[in-house]
This record gives sequence, structure tokens and C-alpha cells, in this order.
Amino acid sequence: MAIWMWMMLLIIISQRLGELVIAKNNEKWMKERGGIELGEGHYKWFIILHVFFFVSLFFESTIYNQVNRSLNYLLLFLFIVTQLGRVWCIASLGRFWNTKIIILPNVTLIRNGPYKYVKHPNYIIVGMELLIIPLMFGSYITAIVFPVLHYILLRVRIPKENKALESVSLN
Repeated sequence: MAIWMWMMLLIIISQRLGELVIAKNNEKWMKERGGIELGEGHYKWFIILHVFFFVSLFFESTIYNQVNRSLNYLLLFLFIVTQLGRVWCIASLGRFWNTKIIILPNVTLIRNGPYKYVKHPNYIIVGMELLIIPLMFGSYITAIVFPVLHYILLRVRIPKENKALESVSLN
């Protein structure tokens, strides 16, 4: 892999690990206030998907010997836009942002930031990342397989999350 690819990979993995720390802190905060976790059964599949995404990205770009691959600035721009969207989602939800489905009874749903326009903007952003990042790395199989797997998992996740959010909005 080219040096820029190693740097990008380290930045993305560090960002994801940092987000897991934020999510864990938010989970603890919400549960201390009566937060209830729902839909735990499918969560492990998201973890597996994202771990294998990085494994696939690494191996595919290594197998195809991307040492001399130059950075595509259009894809870099799109990646940066998705990261700004990701930060907007996290900032908009604040303490309520999480990678798990956790509801806090008697709290009004947040409908600002991107959530004012789209119900699940973070899932759209993640789907775009699962396409854009592998394209930057020349990992075309990864760019096809992982957005499809993400979509399949969302077909389970979104109905569970919608049901949980409806229960909050009824209070």
C-alpha cells in the first residue's frame, strides 16, 4: 500500500476507535439515567462487518499491490464530506449518540441537525463511506460487498430502531 493509504487507514481506524469510546461513555451516561438497550442481538454483526471491512480493505489493496496508487482528490473530497456529516450527526445527538439502540424514557426525540431532514442520516453516511473508502484504495470487491452487507444489516436494524424511537415519542 502507498504511504498515504497507510496514513488514511490509521486515521480512519483511530477515528472509529474514538467513536466507540464516545459511544461507550454515552451508553453509560444514558443507562445511569434509566436508558434501555434494545435490539442487542444484531449489534455483534455490525462489529463483525466493520472489522472485516478493514481486513478486506487491507488485504485487497495489498493483493493488488497498490504501492504506487495516487490519491484521487474527488474521492478524498467525498470522504471529507462524509466525515463532516458524521461529526454533524454525533454533535447533533450529543449524549444520545450511540452505536447501539438505547432509549431514554421521557426524553424528547432530537430533530435538529441532519435529523431535521432525514431519519437515519448516520446510516446513509456509513453506507457512503463503505463505498468511497475502498474506491480510494482501489479495493473494488470491498466497495461492492460491504455496502450490500451494510444494507442487509440495516434491514434488521432500522425497523428495531424505529420501533424503539416510536416508544420514546409516545411518552
